[in-house]
Amino acid sequence: METWFGATSVYSFVPFSLSHLLALAIAAIGLVTLVSARALLREKKRLFQSLRWVLLALLLASEFSYHYWAITNGVWSFSGQMPLHLCGIASITAMIGLLTMRPLWIQLSFYLGFLPAFLALITPELPYDYQHFRFWKFFVHHTAIPWACLFLALSNPAAIHLRSVFSVYALLLVYAAFIGFYINPLTDSNYLYLMQRPTTASPLDFFGDGLWYYMNLCLTALALFMVQYLVFKKFFKTS
Repeated sequence: METWFGATSVYSFVPFSLSHLLALAIAAIGLVTLVSARALLREKKRLFQSLRWVLLALLLASEFSYHYWAITNGVWSFSGQMPLHLCGIASITAMIGLLTMRPLWIQLSFYLGFLPAFLALITPELPYDYQHFRFWKFFVHHTAIPWACLFLALSNPAAIHLRSVFSVYALLLVYAAFIGFYINPLTDSNYLYLMQRPTTASPLDFFGDGLWYYMNLCLTALALFMVQYLVFKKFFKTS
C-alpha cells in the first residue's frame, strides 16, 4: 500500500507501453460507445441519469483523491496541484455541467475539455506506471473528462453552435491572461504551459519560442475549437 500510494515509485511510466495503450483503448472505446448509444440515452432516462451520476462521481473521486494523495505524502503545493490547467478547468466545468445541464457549462466543457484531455492521454506528463496511484488517477481522470464533455454535448446538441466557439474562446483568452500575468508569476507556476513547454514530448514542442509560442497557442486553440464545432455539427447536430 505504501508503494502504491506513496510519494514515489520505482516503476517509471513508459509512453506507448502496454499499460498506456490499454488505457488509450479504454478511453477510445468509451467515446465510441457514447456516440453509438446517443439515441438510446435520449430514450432511456434511467440510463441517462445513471451515466450522468457515474461520470460526476468519477470526476469528483479523481479530483479529491489526488489532493488527498498529495497532502498525505506532504507534496501538495499551489503551483503543482491546483486544477488550473485546461483539463482541471474542464473537469470543474463538466462537474457543474453534469449537475445543472445548462448550455454555458456544456459549451465550456466541450471546447475546453474534449480535445485537451484526449491529447493529454496520448502524451501524458506522468512519472509512474500502473503500479502507482498516480497512473490510475491520471488515466481515470483524463478518460472521464472527454467522456463527460461528449456526454454533455450529446445531451444538448443545440448548445454547440458557431457563436459558442467565439464566446468560449474569448473567455479562454481572458482566463489565460489572468493565469499568465498574475497566477504563474506570483506562485512560480506553469499553468496552461504559459511559462514553458511540458517536460515530456508534446505538440507544443513545435510551437516555437517567445512571441511565436504564444501566437501559435492562441491560433491553435481557435482552430481546434472550430474543428470541434464543425465535426460536431456535421455528425451530431441534427441527430
